[in-house]
Amino acid sequence: MKPSTELQIPDVASLTKLIRDVPDFPKPGIVFKDITPMLACPAALSMAVEYLTQPYRSHSVDIVVGAESRGFIFGTAVARNLSAGFVPIRKPGKLPGKTMKVEYELEYGHDSLEIIEDAIRPGTRVLMIDDLLATGGTMQACCELVKEFNVEIIGVAFLIELCFLNGREKLNQYPIHSVMMLDS
Repeated sequence: MKPSTELQIPDVASLTKLIRDVPDFPKPGIVFKDITPMLACPAALSMAVEYLTQPYRSHSVDIVVGAESRGFIFGTAVARNLSAGFVPIRKPGKLPGKTMKVEYELEYGHDSLEIIEDAIRPGTRVLMIDDLLATGGTMQACCELVKEFNVEIIGVAFLIELCFLNGREKLNQYPIHSVMMLDS
């Protein structure tokens, strides 16, 4: 008997089953959402990227901006799907040349992010991507940095939204798209 070559297309519910909870990481009391099992499954990874891309196919996106580090995984793939460029936002000291910086609060502490100071031209249509929306602090900081370029943020997109943390409230000035909306 020949093995099946038919690709099983995962739906959002089956993608959710590939997210593993890791308690007390990176700090006690935090439940980390590990996407490694989903990334390891070719069909799941492909569909996750497509679910992130689909709402923006008709929006003439010029640049996709991804937040370090898991936002890079999805941001570059979505940028490729949209025939757009990609710009990373990183932790301090990781980018060459002159950068702009923003400091912000996390659900478990403080942090800062940087972007290369001439990475985006004014008037650019930008899509912001990250893997997870928790309290909204990281993406809010990313949007603050990107708005300094005098651009149009056409949306913010996440693979996972932790609804119980109400992060959406910090981003309500932007259209928000979340593939998986989790209540715990």
